[in-house]
Amino acid sequence: MSQISEGDLVRIHYTGRFEDGKVFDTSTQRAPLEFVAGGPQVIPGVSNAVVGMEEGQKKTVKLPPEEGYGQRNPALEQTIARKQLPEEVNVGDQLRAVQGDQEIPVWIRELNDETALIDANHPLAGQTLVFDLEVVSVGSD
Repeated sequence: MSQISEGDLVRIHYTGRFEDGKVFDTSTQRAPLEFVAGGPQVIPGVSNAVVGMEEGQKKTVKLPPEEGYGQRNPALEQTIARKQLPEEVNVGDQLRAVQGDQEIPVWIRELNDETALIDANHPLAGQTLVFDLEVVSVGSD
């Protein structure tokens, strides 16, 4: 078996955990995640971690925020008037904010009668993450 090189199409199963072991996502009950090794389709730490692995190989990697979803940027948080949001919105909901001609995903962090704190940081930004990776296949079908 040959090792995965940058540019190879790979399919993996993964389980993502916080440092305390709590699982935040896994692909084990669905189709494997498919992406180009070393490419931009997934977070850099996972994309680069598969380079050098082989089909069937398992590996656990610990990723600092820079290799995951980046550091939290306080400038991406904004307090807005509560009346600008749909009435049924709850803390933790994801919405799309329009800025110019762009749609940006935002999450509701705080909510009260008058204001809401919206956050355009990814919910996992600033977190050190642990991923269990298993290469299912390499190359096209």
